[in-house]
Amino acid sequence: MDPRRIAFFCWESLYGDRVGGLASAATQLSTTLAATHDVHFFTRGKKDDQVINGVHYHFCIPKGENIIAYCDSMSHLVKEQFLIEDEKKPFDILHFHDWHAVGALHDLQERNTVFSYHSTEYGRNGNQHGDWWEYREVSGKEWYGGLIAKRIIVVSQTLQHEVEWLYHVPSWKCEVIPNGIIPRQFRADIDPGEVKRSYGIHPYAPLILFIGRLVYQKGPDILIEAFREVHRYRWDARLILAGDGGMRQYLEQLASGLPVQCIGYVSDSEYLRLLNACNMVVIPSRNEPFGLVLLEAWSAEKPVVASCVGGLSENITSSVDGITVHPDPGSLASGILSLLHEPHNAIAYGKRGRRKVEEHFLWEPIAERVTDLYCRMQ
Repeated sequence: MDPRRIAFFCWESLYGDRVGGLASAATQLSTTLAATHDVHFFTRGKKDDQVINGVHYHFCIPKGENIIAYCDSMSHLVKEQFLIEDEKKPFDILHFHDWHAVGALHDLQERNTVFSYHSTEYGRNGNQHGDWWEYREVSGKEWYGGLIAKRIIVVSQTLQHEVEWLYHVPSWKCEVIPNGIIPRQFRADIDPGEVKRSYGIHPYAPLILFIGRLVYQKGPDILIEAFREVHRYRWDARLILAGDGGMRQYLEQLASGLPVQCIGYVSDSEYLRLLNACNMVVIPSRNEPFGLVLLEAWSAEKPVVASCVGGLSENITSSVDGITVHPDPGSLASGILSLLHEPHNAIAYGKRGRRKVEEHFLWEPIAERVTDLYCRMQ
């Protein structure tokens, strides 16, 4: 494919406002595409427009009294910025990531548009907030984005089935293209004992790590209940939950009396230290369309115990490169204990996971698949 002019619309990036894994996925994909194409990234942030790693970033500062109004404001601002750049030289592809910029997609729907589902509101909240007005508004925007975009990208087969079921997106319109990773960014030459000591943990104590938002979807409450059972058999085990969210106070109360630390938000550098010092990473999600934490753990050659949901179940071969379990405390506790009791298997799973990353989840071949999709639209 000859070089194309590509516009990304995403409410977060690694260089502006950042919320979760979407920032990493969209940023790294745009950077990889920029090696061949002219890529412009329209997003939020209190910064001047600039070129970073070959990508032209255009930042805006939305306003709104709630998340819906805020994203409507962002949609208007990024559309106006886009039109200025499009006037200089027309864009060939417009790629929208998740629902936040659907207002801009509406105004630009006659162009060559791609809409990526990285998750759904149903997946994030289940039936908990089905009658909440914001839930309905977000779900409506997700439905509308799938309706008007020319092509759809989903990050797993499970997510494809979910959007077909929820929003009646036709299968011919969808393409499953996973997220990728740069594995070298998650390996660090550190002293695990020193890192553990900095958290008051004995250097030889098994350290179990959770990293993510402390929200219902991610299942941190399941993990704490599972760890209660784990601690009955392995009194020396320790658990760290890194990340913040609405469940934090409840989780701290739930973990009372257990050797569990809820340490809140951690910097990228501190996450790297914890990731390379821990003995395993646990991903107890109730819903996980893809699960970038899995690739990060594998990149550091760490064994993983994960719920058999979504992209996690598709990407992990249980008892080969990780352990998959049901998202309930008893099943999760059994998976954790199996790795604690058989450390030789844990080491092997981590090494096999690293090989799987290098074979299937590097950004260059994934960007080629995205480029092929763009090509078929023209």
